[in-house]
Amino acid sequence: MVCGGFACSKNCLCALNLLYTLVSLLLIGIAAWGIGFGLISSLRVVGVVIAVGIFLFLIALVGLIGAVKHHQVLLFFYMIILLLVFIVQFSVSCACLALNQGQQGQLLEVGWNNTASARNDIQRNLNCCGFRTFNPNETCLASCFKSSRSCVPCAPIIGEYAGEVLRFVGGIGLFFSFTEGPEELC
Repeated sequence: MVCGGFACSKNCLCALNLLYTLVSLLLIGIAAWGIGFGLISSLRVVGVVIAVGIFLFLIALVGLIGAVKHHQVLLFFYMIILLLVFIVQFSVSCACLALNQGQQGQLLEVGWNNTASARNDIQRNLNCCGFRTFNPNETCLASCFKSSRSCVPCAPIIGEYAGEVLRFVGGIGLFFSFTEGPEELC
């Protein structure tokens, strides 16, 4: 059977919105899992991830209902919201991919200096102390500090992870921003 008219775009919208629903539930579940197992103690980070998951879930729900019921007003608002999300997501993805090592280092150092709870999590999970240097008179939750009081600084370890994560997030963001683009044309 040939796909034509609203039937094809309805099926595409339903499939993509079901995918967005699964991604949103995955975001919410991973955030809850991270806080439940003590991997993340920063409530700000978890709150933002859960808020993004809920926002994505609601947008997918609006798109799904609009597509199934062929509700023009819901589809119009869905299209406008997706356009705004596309612009933001595309911009953030490009920024993630465009950051060089120096800019990553500056960004990481600002984050390191502004969040004590994340700093403690990083030192404990990556087994390092301090950002570029460590003062032995300060406290550190890493196991290397507890055993020998000589630890490697966290900046090189975080920098390696940050580069990989930024490339991954930028690529995934570009992928999903381009899956949102064709929906706006329907």
